[in-house]
Amino acid sequence: MDQMDAPAPYGGELVNLLVDDERIELLKKIAGKLTELTLTDRQMCDVELLATGAFSPLRGFMVQSEYASVLDRMQLQNGLVWPLPICLDVNDLAARTLEAGQSVALRDAEGFLLAVMHIEDIFPAEKEKEAEKIYGTRDPAHPGVDHLMNACGDTYIGGRIEAIHLPPHFDFQRLRRSPVEIRQMAEKLGWNRMVGFHTRNPIHRPQFELTLKAMRKASANLLLLPTVGITMPGDFDHYTRIKCYREIAKRYPPDAHILNLLPLANRMAGPREALLHAIIARNFGCSHFIIGEHHGSPDTDQNGQPFYPGAAAREFAEAFDGHIGIQILGFQEMLYLPFEDEYRFADQVPDGTQTLSFSGFDIRTRIRTGRKVPLWASFPEVISALRKAYPPPRKQGLTVFFTGLSGAGKSTLAKILYARFMELGDRPVTLLDGDIVRQNLSRELSFSKEHRDINVRRIGFVASEITKNRGIAICAPIAPYASTRTEIRRRIEEYGGFAEVHVATPIEECEKRDRKGMYAKARAGLIKGFTGVDDPYEPPECPELRIDTTHMTPNEAVKDILLFLGEKGYI
Repeated sequence: MDQMDAPAPYGGELVNLLVDDERIELLKKIAGKLTELTLTDRQMCDVELLATGAFSPLRGFMVQSEYASVLDRMQLQNGLVWPLPICLDVNDLAARTLEAGQSVALRDAEGFLLAVMHIEDIFPAEKEKEAEKIYGTRDPAHPGVDHLMNACGDTYIGGRIEAIHLPPHFDFQRLRRSPVEIRQMAEKLGWNRMVGFHTRNPIHRPQFELTLKAMRKASANLLLLPTVGITMPGDFDHYTRIKCYREIAKRYPPDAHILNLLPLANRMAGPREALLHAIIARNFGCSHFIIGEHHGSPDTDQNGQPFYPGAAAREFAEAFDGHIGIQILGFQEMLYLPFEDEYRFADQVPDGTQTLSFSGFDIRTRIRTGRKVPLWASFPEVISALRKAYPPPRKQGLTVFFTGLSGAGKSTLAKILYARFMELGDRPVTLLDGDIVRQNLSRELSFSKEHRDINVRRIGFVASEITKNRGIAICAPIAPYASTRTEIRRRIEEYGGFAEVHVATPIEECEKRDRKGMYAKARAGLIKGFTGVDDPYEPPECPELRIDTTHMTPNEAVKDILLFLGEKGYI
């Protein structure tokens, strides 16, 4: 990570991009004639934080010179420290309709007008460089890199915005205050010092102890800023987390803290992310900010190793003390001493002392798999709230997703498995066979590559809704493309279990079973884009089960599936 030699100190008033009523009426009239851009959830988070001043001193999305300066020198053009690019990405098709000097209407997915953006610059995203500079890696296993490379458009547009409305939120409205409102509240309470704590996880015992120690060290009250924007796949949903925060609030001294929700799209950029969190906390009026181990980092890479050293974020942010208008309170990992029944920082534990520790990832894994969370790691009321929202596997929703070539045996296995689940009768069961879905949900689709992919995504969406509502979905499409299957897995694993079953019957055996003669027609060129012949099938690399039905009966194969699900606690 590059650092500048002499960063300029922060100062000045908060930016407020929300325009007055007179300007709103004028912009609304103009907006009807402007090119429209529909914002993603991530982009709406950025627009909201720009509009309210949480991203002060930014007045819009970055132009190319500012983008380059942030990547290379980690500063804005005025010399202020700024660690991450805040850019509005668009795809190539949209970019061709835009030019510098024009204005565009920024709307949400429902067409609700949020802002008017005055385009000053249109430029290509330097994705490879951005990944290296911001995330320190090009590893696609890093969620920030994955989103940058596979979900972001290839073109950025920069320019100032005039905000008309904030994105609508219908939940926890009293906990969604702007930086100005939090500053006014702190002033009314007579708080002169406020320490900020940012988190995307529930607060367990180590984090609670950490905040208390920080409050004492800074002689300050506490501002909790949990993320309710974009977090990580596998994180607990924000409804559940807020229930946990409200339970924890009862354990703080009276009138000593404020809970305020932060609609931030986390980049998970480790050290640079931590610095951005500190700047945001400064804009909310904090005098101090807590940074602990692995702040702003993803969980682990594919080998179970952290993407950044534990102390990297703390040491990185501490280097900017005095330059970002807020004091960094850096802390080492908190360890539990079982014989003393207390938590201490790692550097305060004598050599040879027995210690225990759990990360937020460890607790999430235990909750989702139905395993016990010891009382030394969290609080009973927090665990109770998590258990209610995320029951053990036996009571969770579940998707069994068969994939394989035509004729591999997917539909037969799915039907037998459906019957076995119906015999158990403990959860509602839905069979989503490829042909059934085409007849009832995707009748208008052709068999083009694009339409086949749409059909699979529809199956995945329906399965996610069934899983969310704690039912069982059995899916049996061909689903030839790995990226689509990964997308479906991520969606469903937010709500419950997902078991991918690769029916790996060889194509030679599939052709022998082909009563309709589809393979023969495809090989004769009478059918185009047939999976396994002239369109590829991408086998899963790490499915939960891989089954070849060449030399086993369907009942034997289903028995293996049920044994696996039993081992995982789903039945």
